[in-house]
Formats: sequence, C-alpha cells, structure tokens
Amino acid sequence: MAVMQPTFFINHGGGPCFFLEPGPMRNTWRELEDHLRAFMARLDEQPSAILIVSGHWEEREPTVNAGARPPLLFDYGGFPEHTYQLTFPAPGAPEVAARVNDLLSTAGIASGSEPSRGWDHGVFVPLKVMLPAADVPVVQLSLQRGLDPAAHLAVGQALKPLRAEGVLIIGSGQSYHNMRGFFSGDAVDPEAEAFDAWLRVTMIDGNTRDGALIHWDQAPGARDAQPHEDHLLPLMIAAGAASGEPGAVDFHGHALGKPISGFRFG
Repeated sequence: MAVMQPTFFINHGGGPCFFLEPGPMRNTWRELEDHLRAFMARLDEQPSAILIVSGHWEEREPTVNAGARPPLLFDYGGFPEHTYQLTFPAPGAPEVAARVNDLLSTAGIASGSEPSRGWDHGVFVPLKVMLPAADVPVVQLSLQRGLDPAAHLAVGQALKPLRAEGVLIIGSGQSYHNMRGFFSGDAVDPEAEAFDAWLRVTMIDGNTRDGALIHWDQAPGARDAQPHEDHLLPLMIAAGAASGEPGAVDFHGHALGKPISGFRFG
C-alpha cells in the first residue's frame, strides 16, 4: 500500500532560466535550482504519479489534462533558441485524470477534461529539474477563473484521497510574483519581506491556515508581492489537500533580491 504522500507548494523560477548557460541570470535562481534537484530524493516514497497545478493555466472550471503524451507549451518569449527545444518526455496519466474528475464530482465541483493541451512552463521547467529521468506520470490541473481562494482550497480538499493512492500533489507558482518589483533594483523590499514572513508563519498551523489563506490579501505586503494572484493560487490547492494537517517551510531563499519560499504539508 502506498504511503500518504505530502503535498507541496514550489516556486518554479524565472521561466527556463535553469537551462541557460552559466551566468548572472542562472545564478540568480541557483538556490532554488539546487533545492529542486534534491526534491525527489527527500520523499519517503516515490510517487506513482504527480498531479501539478500551475499558475499559467486558468479555465472556467477546474480542468485536468488527460493526454497520454502531452507536448510542451513554450509559453514564454525572449529566451535563447535552445530553450524552445527543451524536452520532457514524461507520460501523462489518463486514469489519474479521470480519478481527479470523479473526486471533484463527488465533492459537487464541476470540472472539465482537456486531452490535447501541452504542459506549460510552470509544469515542465520545475519537473525537468526535479525529475530529469522523466519517469513518473504527470497530470496537470488548471486553476479556476476568478481565482477565488476558498474555491481552490475546496478543490484541494476534494483531491486529498489521491495522496493515499500514491499521487504527489504539487502547486507550482511563486510566493513573490511582482515582475516590476523583481527588476526594481531595490536592495531590500520591506513589503516583500513582510509577506514572505507572514507566509512562513501562517503555513505551519493546519488549524488556522485555511482561514488565513482565504483572506491572504489582508496580510502585510500582500498586494506588493502578488499584484495578480495567479501564481499564489496553486498554494491553495496544495494546502487544501492537507487541510488541518501541519505544514513546514520546505525552502526559503532569495531571487533578484526578493524572498521566495516553498512549503510542505502533511
């Protein structure tokens, strides 16, 4: 029998920067790259599949990628040519996708299925670092338009049974996602530091975490760190799938002078 998998919120970094030649941009994300490269080795048991939610896919209702061999969706621009030739040949998992739809339906949550969409860079960039052998089946789940935190927590709660079936649930976003702020040149950003500190305290307590996440935008520095919360909402699904369970800071570092943190739940 599979162990109960934990759930995670990870930062997926600056596009395909992990695969650029050594230099200032890649070095900016080096802490995160090192963390992701060691990620799978730190699990108690390797997962049977990975369900990942990216900040780069929104649909009217939560929609699962049900393809058997999804292509890659190069949804970025301005990078060197070789970053558009990347591969990540992990298989899809149509049976896990169907199970996701069944669990959401049981919880009264309407959902969809998409058989042909490619994996966006919020999926293949971190997973290519974490899983270079591409030997674990992967399923992507979309966010829901409107980005209601309570709705995404409910989606996560509905998907909790997957964890006992060996499926690793990952929210892939950024705990800080203000592009103007990233390139402001500020040596210290008190608002960004305040929001990251709030996250690192708030994610620990499983009894109060859900309520705090519903009102995340009232936290200090919230809208400085997340002017548009698409990259924060994957956190809600990961946390929801471990609702009531303790959390831990799994990563804390800086990129372009801004704090970024990742979390483990359950």
